Amino acid sequence: MIHEIKGGYVKSDTRKDITTIEFYHPQSNSMPGKLLQELALEIHAAGNDDSTRVIVLRSGGDTVFCSGASFDELNAISTPEQGFAFFSGFAQVINTLRKCPKLVIGRIHGKCVGGGVGLAAAVDYAIAAEGAEIKLSELAVGIGPFVVGPAVERKIGTSAFSQLAIDATMWRNADWARRKGLYAELHPNLESMDESIARLASTLAASSPDAMQELKKIFWKGTDHWDQLLTERAAISGRLILGEFSRAAIEKFKTKVKA
Repeated sequence: MIHEIKGGYVKSDTRKDITTIEFYHPQSNSMPGKLLQELALEIHAAGNDDSTRVIVLRSGGDTVFCSGASFDELNAISTPEQGFAFFSGFAQVINTLRKCPKLVIGRIHGKCVGGGVGLAAAVDYAIAAEGAEIKLSELAVGIGPFVVGPAVERKIGTSAFSQLAIDATMWRNADWARRKGLYAELHPNLESMDESIARLASTLAASSPDAMQELKKIFWKGTDHWDQLLTERAAISGRLILGEFSRAAIEKFKTKVKA
């Protein structure tokens, strides 16, 4: 099944009890609101499909895994309500991954920025390739990693999360992310990464669905309040994105891209 979103898409394919969900956007796999909505729907559907035992989340292309929020949509936000609605899209995807009864493997083939780091943190087992650098760039545009923060902090700890959030312009390499626990595995090339993903997915597809579901509950223990928490965080980002600093930063970014 494929859903096209203004040049991008979200698609899913199930084979041998493994459902692969892929998202893509021509602007470095950025995330417009419609793509976020469709991604959450596909994850939810796979999680409740008896023919699916494990999910692999990946993105299209061969460069950036996910560059986070769509700057075109950020620039179009004119009210706190619109800002809240947009950032709620990231909250919905993270919470859908959290509540999905199936284990989710993340295929992190390239750089992760902002919300992309949140996706890598919200999957249950992230397998990455060298070059999958990470950066939480939100502070540089006048907001903060409020919505993705709980997922990132849960995975790598408060100290490492604060380092990423504070130094918002510095890339951390993939080995740093592996050592901090964001990536479970790091491979020297895409071929090795994909072989490992196929091996693990096949192993999990042959494992007990009930046991995996119970494991997932344990892994995410203590996050039942995230529906409310991420909603509150989305409101903060939705308000701050309208500030003068954010407006100027986004305009500067768009001018740089056009140049």
